[in-house]
Amino acid sequence: MKLLPSQEEIAAAQRSDQTLGKGMDFALVVLVFLGIGYVVDRLLDTRPWFMIGLVIFSVVGQFIKMYYDYTATMEAHEADRAAARQAKPR
Repeated sequence: MKLLPSQEEIAAAQRSDQTLGKGMDFALVVLVFLGIGYVVDRLLDTRPWFMIGLVIFSVVGQFIKMYYDYTATMEAHEADRAAARQAKPR
């Protein structure tokens, strides 16, 4: 009975960019913008408008970043598959 993944499976997952790092990056960027919005709101006494605006801005920016990362990864996979298809003898 196999309960834990092998070292090769762990290494492959870490190389594939499907790690916890992307989620942490997303959450930390949103928290930083939330903090900046909180400070600006306190200084300008405009609570909670800058917090809301900067959080929305950061979430939209993170989704755009994820889209471009995904697109670049898929284009690289497609190029690899095309190269493998051409290299395969008929």
